Amino acid sequence: MVTELAAFLCIVIVFLWIWWNGRNSIAIDWPIFGMIPSLLRNFDHIHDHATSVLQRSKGTYVFKGPWFSGMDFLLISDPLDVQYVLSKNFSNYPKGAEFKQIFEPLGDGIFNSDSDTWRAQRRIIHSLFKNKRFELAVEISLKQKILQGLFPVLENVSYEVDLQDVFQRFTFDNICQLVIGFDPNSLSVEFPQIPYQKAFDDFEEGVIYRHALPASIWKLLRWLQIGKEKKFKTAWIVFDEFLEQCIARKQKEVGQSCKEQMEGKDFNLLTYFLAEDEGLAQEAAECGILTKSNKFLRDMAFNLLAAGKDSVGAALVWIFWVVATHPDVEQKILEEIKANLGAETGEQWRVFSIEEVRKLVYLHAVICEVLRLYPPVPFEHKVSIEEDTLPSGHKVPRNMRILFSLYSMGRLEEIWGKDCLEFKPERWISEGGGIKQVPSHKFIAFNAGPRSCIGRELAFLQMKTIAASVLWNYSFQVVENHPVTPTISIVLYMEKGLKVRVSKRFGS
Repeated sequence: MVTELAAFLCIVIVFLWIWWNGRNSIAIDWPIFGMIPSLLRNFDHIHDHATSVLQRSKGTYVFKGPWFSGMDFLLISDPLDVQYVLSKNFSNYPKGAEFKQIFEPLGDGIFNSDSDTWRAQRRIIHSLFKNKRFELAVEISLKQKILQGLFPVLENVSYEVDLQDVFQRFTFDNICQLVIGFDPNSLSVEFPQIPYQKAFDDFEEGVIYRHALPASIWKLLRWLQIGKEKKFKTAWIVFDEFLEQCIARKQKEVGQSCKEQMEGKDFNLLTYFLAEDEGLAQEAAECGILTKSNKFLRDMAFNLLAAGKDSVGAALVWIFWVVATHPDVEQKILEEIKANLGAETGEQWRVFSIEEVRKLVYLHAVICEVLRLYPPVPFEHKVSIEEDTLPSGHKVPRNMRILFSLYSMGRLEEIWGKDCLEFKPERWISEGGGIKQVPSHKFIAFNAGPRSCIGRELAFLQMKTIAASVLWNYSFQVVENHPVTPTISIVLYMEKGLKVRVSKRFGS
């Protein structure tokens, strides 16, 4: 008994000694558990916690996970370090095998790929985005969904509505139309529950849990098919079945009428790969990619749906919240629309074209400022292949995970100045009245280096078209005392949605 008590007291003394020596540090590195206790204690506000950690650690911080868990990572925010990892020594920092395991439903798509396979897919997608028929399809699809989906829903709001739910449905319908040529019509006055849309949301929830747990734990849960992993697997199956049906339907349609499927609103990703000339297919085949195979079509569709559904949707939620809570910003947007697009007061249900919204510099600046403070993808990570030294002087061992907090980088005084927490669109406008060009390793909402988002321009045009058209016709008031906090997820939505009251600007 005495021996057991002595052993217990020794353990207590050791832990107290560790606590005392680490009480002034950012996080105590406990035996066995590492810094996990600190992480769990701050998990409900992890984005702001990461920002505080980076401020106190001068932009570089090593997080120690539990022993033998493989959860150690290096958190960085210095733009020179970010530029080095994402650009200058790009080849040493791929996404890695662990990333692909976490996001396994994405298959061999562009988000999961590295090296030659990634480069080939990037060229393929780039050729799609540069196709004039695709830009026309984007404009037609947007206008149709705004007039037939978004405006009718806003017209029928009796008291209040969750604007986040509205935009999640809008972007899901729109990206499905552009990628797979099918409109689920989830955005309607009935707000229908659609199983494969819910499955996509469950997939994203499962991914964040895989980030938070040691790989050995979530893989065990996956093998046992219990908890979040069971839900994750079910969602994966439901969404795969949906994609398989869409691919089979499109293969049949293209086989019957190839030319008609390549024009106007009927132009979409699946049609492009099934009906396009053989030059593209031949170039892809040289890298081992069969563009007409079900496997390629499924992976490519899943990846582009993931990119288009939530990046634009999450940004729109924060854009409309900012506008609703900053009347001066709203007024400047309306004045710019009236001055540059010839819009007249009382002109109802006006939907602006892509060419028109290109002229809206202030609205573009507003969106940039929203993306700085509320990036749709709040964090990104890489892994080192070989030992390295960052420009800041920090040593990087082999197989070290490198984590970027995009959310934190937008809120650091060292990067954006003393007014970094102030919402200030004017910081993006040059003396000549255009948009300032900010280095991508400083403003990394669209990533940086060779993996910079090739859909950046498309995303801006979509957001500007939706924001300008909706704000010209409606105003929004956030419901009193409605809590607005970021979700802990791979996509930066709002934890409780965005409850607003809708008012028509014109008419009865």
